[in-house]
Amino acid sequence: MSPDSSQSPPEAARTPDRRPLIAFTWLWVGAPLAYGLYELVRKATQLFTG
Repeated sequence: MSPDSSQSPPEAARTPDRRPLIAFTWLWVGAPLAYGLYELVRKATQLFTG
């Protein structure tokens, strides 16, 4: 094994880190989805319990 086999290839080192973008995208979609599910449960509870 060569000594630099533990390092990532140069192509991978040049790619930008997209983790912040992925986290923002999940929040962008997940926050309204969570709010919508909360409202659904709240209104369904009102509907079925009076």
